[in-house]
Amino acid sequence: MVQFGKPDVEQFFQTLDVQDFTISPDEKQLVISTNLNGHFNLWGLDLPKQFPYPLTFNNQAASFLQFAKTGDFIITGFDQDGDENIQLYALSPQGGNLVPLRTKEGERHFLSHLTEDGKRLYYYTTKDNPTYFNSYVYDIESGNEELLLEGTVAPTGVAAVSPDETSYAFVKMFGNTYSLGYAHIDGESFLMTPETTEQHTISDGVYTSNSEIYFLTNYDSDLTYLAKFDLNSKKFEAVLQLENEDFSSMSFSKKDKALYIVGSFGVEDRLYKYSLETGELKNIETPSSIVEKLVVTQSGNLYLLGRSSTRPRNVFVSKDNGATWEELTHFRVPGVRDEDLVEPEIVKYPSFDGLEIEALFFKAKEENANGHVILWPHGGPQSLERKWFRSMFQFLLNRGYSIFAPNFRGSSNYGLKFMKMVEGDWGHGPRLDNLEGVEWLIKNGYVEEDKVLLLGGSYGGYMALLLHGRHADKFKAVVDIFGPSNLFSFVESVPEFWKPFMEQWVGDPVKDKERLTKDSPITYLDGMTKPMLVIQGTNDPRVVQKESDQIVAALKEKGREVEYIVLEDEGHGFSKKQNEIFVYRKMLEFFEQQISVETATK
Repeated sequence: MVQFGKPDVEQFFQTLDVQDFTISPDEKQLVISTNLNGHFNLWGLDLPKQFPYPLTFNNQAASFLQFAKTGDFIITGFDQDGDENIQLYALSPQGGNLVPLRTKEGERHFLSHLTEDGKRLYYYTTKDNPTYFNSYVYDIESGNEELLLEGTVAPTGVAAVSPDETSYAFVKMFGNTYSLGYAHIDGESFLMTPETTEQHTISDGVYTSNSEIYFLTNYDSDLTYLAKFDLNSKKFEAVLQLENEDFSSMSFSKKDKALYIVGSFGVEDRLYKYSLETGELKNIETPSSIVEKLVVTQSGNLYLLGRSSTRPRNVFVSKDNGATWEELTHFRVPGVRDEDLVEPEIVKYPSFDGLEIEALFFKAKEENANGHVILWPHGGPQSLERKWFRSMFQFLLNRGYSIFAPNFRGSSNYGLKFMKMVEGDWGHGPRLDNLEGVEWLIKNGYVEEDKVLLLGGSYGGYMALLLHGRHADKFKAVVDIFGPSNLFSFVESVPEFWKPFMEQWVGDPVKDKERLTKDSPITYLDGMTKPMLVIQGTNDPRVVQKESDQIVAALKEKGREVEYIVLEDEGHGFSKKQNEIFVYRKMLEFFEQQISVETATK
């Protein structure tokens, strides 16, 4: 009998991913953005055969994918090695050369709408307006372009266009928790929510006819709900709100005259079908705990991109309104059974001021456990950790490390008030929420106090640096992945269209100098005494390399133990499999070295 050993960590490194997808109008071709060859490229699957074949060879991640309704071409966008300067292209369904549509070096382009006949492209861009954006309509056949909307006051972009193109909706984005939506009709713009001094958001506008726009908003509410704007009467109407449910996205089914709405409160998604004719609301079972994209075809079939804690992203189809789902891709951790992977426990604990914090605790299986817990403060910060697959988590769990991921104040999916708690308070409340989480773990027997490690990326990297500088005694070692180290330089170096948000989000460098100094990790260099690994992408436009350079240089000058990895062909994340494998292996070696040092000294 052949005996097979336990899965090696290399198998977790080789897990593949589906980043995005689109489906042809006749539903005979599925196009996915995936890293089958170690780099993200576009691949096609001719349904129902489901065998993939390559369409592009540029080795870049697609920012979006959309089939033209005519089926003649695909609209897509690519940046270069994570620089986030997205350029717009057309691609034949057979693949081959990318045809430039809207490209300009150093600028970013965002797709808004492609008309039913595939002739006109609506988009907004940093071109000629890097701070607030301009919106254009581009005629693909003639090459003519018309300026629709010039952004002022806040970054502004066209969000939806009526079927007859006589009106469009646009959004002014003042921040993650403040955005206003307008309908532009006959040369005039009308605010779609009632006038108020209270900040709220609007998102996912959909024209269901030439006279009605449905959208998601939290106007006059803590949670996001479904609302409608009538273009004839110019009136706002709240349509559907559920208790303890925060709607996040929706798709329109023209065939069923219904909206499919994704909702959640916390770490899992739910899917609903809302009939525009009867008002009936139906819960739809999903094949994954997280719904990342939903496409409703002209036939009424549902195509879903989703992932769960133990399964990476895959594409599914339902041809019976969600009663059953067929998996069109089949990505798994190679050679690893589902039962060898770890589902998280959802836990709740009180923070320093009594605020309840929800967290995920991934417990390493007993036969692998080494007794150590990694604190993972998530990025964003106005994001959250969810029941979604991370190969990084599963390989660390396989090697015996448990993981604790708190959704501290400022996290999304817990209501507008909770999400706003991080604005103007990057380094106090969220820091103490994380710290209280560690104390709760120790108190409840999840970990011994000398066996806590710290790992974070982006805002989580910032938090890892800040916790290290102010509470080094709580942690054995620290990994920072592209985290801001100095809030003053961070505010100055973010992309231009982020700068209008920064005062509300982080603070004003002059008016809030004392607080920003207090909340900057670089203020606490003397406290950073534990071994550290820092990882940075050269092309990162959000947290530029200077943020990591300055903290590493300052720590080395003090003679501290710090290893620094700079990835020349990455931005704010890892788009290339060889880089991801390299970083994860270094991270694992770093943590295991700290454990071996501890063992040797006992």
